[in-house]
Amino acid sequence: QLQLVESGGGLVQPGGSLRLSCAASGFTLGYYAVGWFRQAPGKEREGVSCISSSDGSTYYADSVKGRFTISRNNANHTVDLQMNSLKPEDTAEYYCAVAGFWMSDYGPPRTRDFGSWGQGTQVTVSS
Repeated sequence: QLQLVESGGGLVQPGGSLRLSCAASGFTLGYYAVGWFRQAPGKEREGVSCISSSDGSTYYADSVKGRFTISRNNANHTVDLQMNSLKPEDTAEYYCAVAGFWMSDYGPPRTRDFGSWGQGTQVTVSS
């Protein structure tokens, strides 16, 4: 059974940082494109960042560009999302998911193309 588990969420003040991790059981993350998505109350789930398995290309939503960094942690077999300069509008439930094939040339990751969704980890940015 393919399963993803997110971790690293929490409460942080504006301007602070968090590092989210996405771990897999039952399969190897390295063979898949991995996307980070978020969903705030009353809003649709949106793609935040994504990393390809084929060429290493990445995607960042405009709202997080320059503040978030996605990377593969081969030692821990995770895909991490480093989030800096956090803003209250970053508050949401964050999910990771995988796709068989995605490259940055395809444009923003679409939720319907990704699967094996984790349970999510809550990120709250508040003073």
